[in-house]
Amino acid sequence: MPKLKTRKAAAKRFRATGSGKIMRRKAFKNHLLEHKSSNKKRQLSKMAVVNERDEENVRGMLPYL
Repeated sequence: MPKLKTRKAAAKRFRATGSGKIMRRKAFKNHLLEHKSSNKKRQLSKMAVVNERDEENVRGMLPYL
C-alpha cells in the first residue's frame, strides 16, 4: 500500500491528546472582540474536544494522528 497523504489544512487545526481524543480551537475569537466580555474571551481561548460525530471525518483527514 502507498503512504496516505495528510490534509495539511486539517493538520493545522487539530491536535491529538495522549489518550487519543482530538482537540480543536473554539470559534468566535478572531475579530469583533471589543464587545465580548473578558470572561467570554477567556473561555473561547480554551481547547475543545471534537464531537464524536465529526471525529471519523477528522481521523480520515489525518491518517497518522
